[in-house]
Amino acid sequence: MVASEAFGAGPGPVGVVPSEPGGLLDVLSVAAVVLDAEGRITLWSPQAQDLFGWSAPEALGRYAAKLLVADEYVDLVLELFAKVMAGGVAWAGVFPVRHKDGSTRLVEFRNMRLLDEHGGVYALGIACDEAVLRGVERDLALSVRLVAQSPLGLAVLDTDLRYVLVNPTLERINGLPAEKHLGHTVREALPFLDTEVIEASMQQVLETGVPLLDQFAIGRTPADPYRDHAWSGSYYRLEDPSGRVIGIALSVVDVTDRHRAAAEAAEARRRLDLIARASVTVGTTLDLERTARELAALVVADLADVATVDVLDSVLEGSAPTAPGPGTEQALFRALAIAAAYETDAVHAADPVGERATYPAERLVTRCVSTGRPVLVAHVTRPDLEHIARDETAAALLAQEGLHSYLAVPLTARGQLLGVLGLLRTRNPLPFNHDDVTLAGELATRAAIAIDNARWYQHAADTALTLQRHLLPHPPPQAAGLEIAYRYQPAAAASGIGGDWFDAIPQAMDKTALVVGDVMGHGVHAAATMGQLRTATRTLAELGLDPARVLRHLDHITAGLDQTIATCVYAAYDPHRSRCRVALAGHLPPVLIRAAQAPELLDLPTGVPLGAGSLGGARFETSVLELIPGDRLVLYTDGLVETRDDALDDRLNLLLSLLTDPGLPPEATCDRLLAALRHPDAADDVALVIAHVRPHPPADEATATT
Repeated sequence: MVASEAFGAGPGPVGVVPSEPGGLLDVLSVAAVVLDAEGRITLWSPQAQDLFGWSAPEALGRYAAKLLVADEYVDLVLELFAKVMAGGVAWAGVFPVRHKDGSTRLVEFRNMRLLDEHGGVYALGIACDEAVLRGVERDLALSVRLVAQSPLGLAVLDTDLRYVLVNPTLERINGLPAEKHLGHTVREALPFLDTEVIEASMQQVLETGVPLLDQFAIGRTPADPYRDHAWSGSYYRLEDPSGRVIGIALSVVDVTDRHRAAAEAAEARRRLDLIARASVTVGTTLDLERTARELAALVVADLADVATVDVLDSVLEGSAPTAPGPGTEQALFRALAIAAAYETDAVHAADPVGERATYPAERLVTRCVSTGRPVLVAHVTRPDLEHIARDETAAALLAQEGLHSYLAVPLTARGQLLGVLGLLRTRNPLPFNHDDVTLAGELATRAAIAIDNARWYQHAADTALTLQRHLLPHPPPQAAGLEIAYRYQPAAAASGIGGDWFDAIPQAMDKTALVVGDVMGHGVHAAATMGQLRTATRTLAELGLDPARVLRHLDHITAGLDQTIATCVYAAYDPHRSRCRVALAGHLPPVLIRAAQAPELLDLPTGVPLGAGSLGGARFETSVLELIPGDRLVLYTDGLVETRDDALDDRLNLLLSLLTDPGLPPEATCDRLLAALRHPDAADDVALVIAHVRPHPPADEATATT
């Protein structure tokens, strides 16, 4: 084999390739010198010339001791040389050497004996500058200690991205000893990580030389296989002094604690945001069912995949809620709301909204209300489904949809248990935990207060409406000579139920008193006041008093009530004289409709509202109208024509335009007015009376009929 082949220039051992200059030996600039048995220089390397200053022609054949050693050290050198040549003992150490320029330098030596094929003896000396060597040693020692003791996980990978070095910290982070890393790629050593991304990042750095810093990764390692960990990794390309790429350096920091703290902070912000949104989106109205729907819709956005809201049936009866105590066999619920974060058949496993359902004691929702405490089933099993679902079919449906975690929290307000908020997770892979219990409990408490407010408000509104309807004539009697049509519509919102009323009161001699009034305010108080005024009006009407006197008496009565103001129109119709006497107390004017004429608002003295003047001192005036058969008189309250967005004059003109068809029956006319003028969300109630004048029989015929 020729020398070129042995050193890789031609065919040679597999894997042997020429080395580029710039390696560690080049940094050290190691010099080689060979001496014969007499101590004369027989071989002299170029590095020796760099180190000692003499060229090969100047050095070859000369005694090394005389050329390189000061006189005071010659004997010592010769003694050491003799030992090496005689016993084959190598010598190493630092020795002062004389440079060609006359200076003295400390040189690190390694001396050993050589034998040739003829038994000739030679001495080989390998030398390098002691300062350079110490610097390299310090750098190497520092690097080794830093790598070994660094709190960072450190690794070096070759250009094939195989581990060639890992430090103890990285062994602990990955949960693998060094021997499980060395010689392996990341994919082979750590298959549980996202190795595709990691190796792509390394390859990018290897090709570009641009470091990648703080690359975030999450995964599980054999060191802790049951919890996710987070790491921040940085990649650097390694090059030797000549610039040749020799691999990748990797540093890894375990940032799990920081990641968890950030995740917990983000979760805390999410929970606070959810609570804040609950304050805005739950309980926007005093409607019980809507409040329940708002709660269910809120929690499925962030907390659950499916949510149900069920209340005790006693809550909706207006009485105090009666929660079943421990050991109770069953509880009666009514489903108020169900919501899902996505389309799922799991909603069909819940009780239909609006239906009553009796739950036995073993149902978890029953346990929740009987104990007043949350019920958490973090990991739902098949037996658990039987206690969550209403029946076997529903249990099978929940299993099919992947229910794996369940939570029920009580809806408690002012110390009373109202119902249960049920939460189910199907697609969300995380089980409910105690933090979820706390959050759900906070949301349930806030929602329960809104539900309780709506419950009591609904109860009060129902009471007011019932009272009002009970006090209204139902239906008013038909009067002599008049065809009377009427309508009463409460406000769309329960808060608008107030004191509007109407009446048709028979009087002596076939006369009829028509009354429409409006007590200011809403609720039970307004309805009760309306009842008082209606009763007083009927009593006064039976006395046959002039309308103005009736209003003066009503004003006196109203002034005696607690801060009550009302408006009223009072009309007394005499069919025998075809005459109608009318007086107003701050009320909107009636509409008169005559055949072949346009409807008109009667221009009557308005008067002041009842109770608005001094005690019994208000003045009212009676106006007289001539009414003939076919005429109509329309009485109404302000809820028919007043709106927030339109001028009153425009609305009154619209009212008149709707009354231009005198042939339309009074009942149909009532329907037409309400359809055109009433908005479905109107905030005030309406009373409407239409009196159509009919031909009246002679007095003797009427008497005979009576």
